Amino acid sequence: MLEPGTILNLLYEQLKSSAKNRKVIDLRIGLGYIGVRLDNDATGIAAMLFDTLPHGCTVVPAAGSFAGSSATDLLQYLVGGKNPLEIALGLATANALIETPAGNIDDREATTYLHLQKGVKVAMVGLFAPLVAHILDTGAKLTIIEKNPARMEILSDAGKKEALKSCDIAIITATTLLNSTFEETINSLGTPRSVIVMGPSTPLTTRIFSDTPVTHLGGVIVVDSARVMQIISEGGGTSALRPHLRFVNLIRK
Repeated sequence: MLEPGTILNLLYEQLKSSAKNRKVIDLRIGLGYIGVRLDNDATGIAAMLFDTLPHGCTVVPAAGSFAGSSATDLLQYLVGGKNPLEIALGLATANALIETPAGNIDDREATTYLHLQKGVKVAMVGLFAPLVAHILDTGAKLTIIEKNPARMEILSDAGKKEALKSCDIAIITATTLLNSTFEETINSLGTPRSVIVMGPSTPLTTRIFSDTPVTHLGGVIVVDSARVMQIISEGGGTSALRPHLRFVNLIRK
């Protein structure tokens, strides 16, 4: 059983040495995403869970001090973040620090690897709306587990447990790392043949998932740092960012 925070702790340990050698040159906190740009022009993003923002005048107490600071100052939020906003600051920094070997990535659409067909049970943790029709068209049985009631009807706790325990394939949003539900989700799985962690927040490093059933990582590489940071600061979401991102997959096993 994985303890809460296991994956983020492993990610911090993996990157803390390289963070010492990098400076933050830009930080943007938008309505949909957080972006961190480093002095080597590497940029990482992570989702901004707007509904979880802390209230009050000191939302980010250290605001105004990040540009020019060591990447370590932001990376530490992976393990010391007190809310999803702070954790996202750490995860965006981690995603900027990760160096993914070019030979290990694949640009095909993530569900290509899943061999979906009639009768296959798919549990989707977090609504990936563009994938729903494609999955259903294969005849697979799809159950969506979503936390936001504004997006869809919420499953009962019993329904969630059954869907995770019985699924053949699990598609898990990387925002579970931000709201501290990733380990709980993984612990609830039965014996699925494929588990994908997906979304622009996904850390593209397989090492931290070595003791989990995760088989695929579906994330992004920032292609145009300047445009991505501008769009984030102007409140843009995934659709606006898409032309300036490369959506890629890492196969772990």
